[in-house]
Amino acid sequence: MKICGQNIRKIRRSKDFTQEYMAFEMGISQKAYSDIENSKVKINLDILNKISGILDIKPSDICSISHKCGMSDFEDKYHELLNYMKENNISVPKEYL
Repeated sequence: MKICGQNIRKIRRSKDFTQEYMAFEMGISQKAYSDIENSKVKINLDILNKISGILDIKPSDICSISHKCGMSDFEDKYHELLNYMKENNISVPKEYL
């Protein structure tokens, strides 16, 4: 997971966003956000979606090397969820395709 936190930091900095800004947008403290970037907190789907939304990127851009991030199951579950939504005529936002 450490690589994912490092990726988040790298992308955030490339967009000139501060940790304070990210925390504010997520509705958490700066310390809590810092813990995400420092891999002190496990990144779940909710956190990943919030961060990718703020950074205006796809979740896979953060952990595109998901197997190295320890998130190999994440991609499988993500694709299962997308398939479920498609099969049940639940609209999927374009940014998640």
